Amino acid sequence: MRKLRDSFKYAFNGLKETLIHERNFKIMIIVAALVVAAMLYFPTSRTEKAVLMTAIFTVLTLELVNVVIERLLDFLQPKYNEQVRLIKDLMAAIVLVASFGAVIIGLLVFWPHFFNLL
Repeated sequence: MRKLRDSFKYAFNGLKETLIHERNFKIMIIVAALVVAAMLYFPTSRTEKAVLMTAIFTVLTLELVNVVIERLLDFLQPKYNEQVRLIKDLMAAIVLVASFGAVIIGLLVFWPHFFNLL
């Protein structure tokens, strides 16, 4: 039981570290909170909620992976390196693509609700 508790402690420490030091992750958390609020405000179906939550957690997870790889590369290669820059750019592109997908999902779900408000 102690190992399980320690595992959760380490995971929450990592999440805390990310929330304190990673600006993009903070922005993503704010956007996620707004989406959840909209999801609860508008009459979204259970399936729409599941799809939205999947998109949110996918983007947040990929951003965490991006942070880990960036920090690892900075640790292994503290000086500027063109290959490291390329890897970091590719990781950022992965998060960007997932974010675009999440935006498209959000538009598909919320567009009819926003349209009805007008």
